[in-house]
Amino acid sequence: MGKRAYLSLGTNLGNKYQNIVSAHAYIKQIAGVKISRQSSIYRTSPWGKTDQSDFLNQVIEIETELNPLDLLHELQSVEIKMGRLTNEKWGPRIIDLDIVLYGDENIHLKELTVPHPYIFQRLFVLIPLQEIEPDFIFPDGSSIKEVLARVPHQDGENKSIIKLEYA
Repeated sequence: MGKRAYLSLGTNLGNKYQNIVSAHAYIKQIAGVKISRQSSIYRTSPWGKTDQSDFLNQVIEIETELNPLDLLHELQSVEIKMGRLTNEKWGPRIIDLDIVLYGDENIHLKELTVPHPYIFQRLFVLIPLQEIEPDFIFPDGSSIKEVLARVPHQDGENKSIIKLEYA
């Protein structure tokens, strides 16, 4: 396969666990994409807009033959198939699929910025990423450990991240 990429999955509407499972099933159907590793699922406080239900979040590593924009469009198609509506920024959602990293590339397009513009502030991405890649190095040369040490762990938007156990 081609490039290694990391996706963030998030949901806080409906049957949240089933939403994660369904997202995996849809992603596995995308031609040129293979899920290679996945983090545990975490229950997390909302980020950005905090007056809503907790989220379930996960990070998955994929191998892909798709270029970044084609991958983005495939993921947006999955979101639509799962019933995601265009909604308020950082608001409740049935599923949110973000490309947080794509190889070691820095991408700055109208539709897509990679690394994800908020990755360095979001424990719900950083902690699951560290779980599957403990020695991860970002395109700017910083390590996951260095980045995590700089993120406030107890502010209003990073106050709760709990690893969940599913059979």
